[in-house]
Amino acid sequence: MTEKEHAELHTRGTPHDHAHVHGGTADYAAAIAAYRKTFPDKQTVIRQTPDPAVRELLLRMEELGLETVFDRFDRQQPQCTFGLAGICCKNCSMGPCRITPKSPRGVCGADADLVVARNLLRAVAAGTAAHGARGRESMLALKYAAEGRVPLPIEGEKKILATCRKYGIQTEGRTLNELALAVADTLLEDLSRTVPGKHKTLYSHAPEERLRTWEALGIIPISPYHEVFESLHRTTTGTDGDWRNVMKQFLRTGVAFAWTSCLGSGIAMDCLYGLPHRGKAMVNTGALKPGFVNIAVHGHSPLLVSEIVKTGQSEAFQQEAVNAGAKGIRFYGICCSGLSAMYRYGGVTPLSNAVGSELILGTGALDLWVADVQDVFPSIMDVARCFKTTVVTTSDSARLPGAEHYGFDHEHSNMAQIHELAEKIVRRGIESFRTRREIPVKVPQYEIEAEFGFSVEWAAEHFPKGLATLGKALEDGHILGIVNLVGCNNPRLVYEKSIVEIAAELIRNNVLILTNGCASFALLKLGFCSVKALQHTGEPLRNFLKDLPPVWHVGECLDNARSSGFFAGIAGIAEHAVKDMPYAFISPEWSNEKGICAALAFRLMGINSYHSIYAPTQGSAAVSEFMTKGTKPLLGSEMVVETDSGALAARIIEDLKEKRRKLKWNIMEN
Repeated sequence: MTEKEHAELHTRGTPHDHAHVHGGTADYAAAIAAYRKTFPDKQTVIRQTPDPAVRELLLRMEELGLETVFDRFDRQQPQCTFGLAGICCKNCSMGPCRITPKSPRGVCGADADLVVARNLLRAVAAGTAAHGARGRESMLALKYAAEGRVPLPIEGEKKILATCRKYGIQTEGRTLNELALAVADTLLEDLSRTVPGKHKTLYSHAPEERLRTWEALGIIPISPYHEVFESLHRTTTGTDGDWRNVMKQFLRTGVAFAWTSCLGSGIAMDCLYGLPHRGKAMVNTGALKPGFVNIAVHGHSPLLVSEIVKTGQSEAFQQEAVNAGAKGIRFYGICCSGLSAMYRYGGVTPLSNAVGSELILGTGALDLWVADVQDVFPSIMDVARCFKTTVVTTSDSARLPGAEHYGFDHEHSNMAQIHELAEKIVRRGIESFRTRREIPVKVPQYEIEAEFGFSVEWAAEHFPKGLATLGKALEDGHILGIVNLVGCNNPRLVYEKSIVEIAAELIRNNVLILTNGCASFALLKLGFCSVKALQHTGEPLRNFLKDLPPVWHVGECLDNARSSGFFAGIAGIAEHAVKDMPYAFISPEWSNEKGICAALAFRLMGINSYHSIYAPTQGSAAVSEFMTKGTKPLLGSEMVVETDSGALAARIIEDLKEKRRKLKWNIMEN
């Protein structure tokens, strides 16, 4: 980073939007009080949530006396002012310290700027580790399958060949397994490199303009392993005392997240399991059918889930279920494990994101709940016990008290037993079905057809000129802009309401939406991923899409990499930098470390991020300014926060139009 750029990191500037921070010490009380007033209580959620199935299930849980995330959120009010502002530090045992006007420094001397910056860096390190850890499992599986150490077919020949071309790996005269092994070793090296060297995935996949930008800023990572290691090191007692230097590591760790923890993990999965398949499915609770052995898969790790789904869909196990008195076996998706299996194998019905998982258990219709890693709340055990639903965990990284455990060990030394583990888990579902026949079931009857499985590779084959067709529609104005609408869910907002309201306004204004992960469930359930939604779009977008929905479901949360592939691919054909294109990243309800990472990944590409939840930075004027406007001169992007979804949608549309005006591109009216 140059002296000028380093100095720009230190600019305090004017507080942005609702960030009521002043000078070096945060006067944040008024800001936090105003922010809290926007938080809905459970009854508001019941009245305003856009999905009628959610409303019915919330009332059902209330009737049964079972608590949900919304009850617990109400009981946590008022939430800690210091935590909301990011100025609570417990990194050592001299604290915890709270930064206040009376006490502007912690015991060690850290001020608000440093405390907020360190907390953000630790969050990004955690998010990078989260996606990287589950990606490592797929990378190992690809390597072991190529070596013949695990009995898994390698289904992604097209992806392997394309990746080899990107990496410069010679393919002539080599078997598919040899090429898969070379790809797996490259991915694992990028993930865990300790000796500084060229990051192969980054330099083979990132746009040239971005590489030059990151090199000039000095934020090229060594590897996610190293940057997470370094981030925790810098934030330990008495190490990095310069908030600007901490934020530089924040950016560097974000690059590591985007190009290995996210993209690298996605490459491994596509190489092992194959590319997404375009398809349709009935979604929402009405697709949950009593009388079957109903198995939900919940989490983010696709390896064992894929085998469980294939095993349960086999003729032998379907017959075993029939012999037990069931109509067969059906699979349902909670969070990203279900989305991944849905677009690869079909026959997996998406029901809910993580925040709604207790509600789905509350139907009483699930016999087996298979939980792997991330966004699996421990509270599901309480609801499962009430309905005698068997819960099985499958990862040594994620246990639940009272759950049964059948999975890979810490070293993955038993990965070769994947078939046996899958069979044991499916049989456990059949056994659970036998013992649950008297459990009362109440399933809200709402279901709708949705389309899924969109990818860059699909677009290249579907359109006459591939991505160039999309680029032309974007340039001539049939598509006003392209956005990635994603993120988790957060009870600080009415459940799924902001996602739906923003999507409705965007498609009305001819914006093409890409979606994945938890936010996508609302769009799946409420018809946005169906061609029927074209009746709600502007005429220019409708005329271009014809028989395609206005919201393209690209997969699980890891598949943010697919959206960035669309962005970079179209920009490359248009011969413009990504930062200059009419693009946006939107995560209205983000709620965890991975959400910070995802937004940062697109900001690093030069794409603005838009949110309805504030990051915990309000205790520091300097870091707040850096997070909102301070990255504009460095990266070409900024962060916009607006708790009102209508105002946020209007801002997005105006920013997309401004990008078009600078490109001298036409803006079509409806």
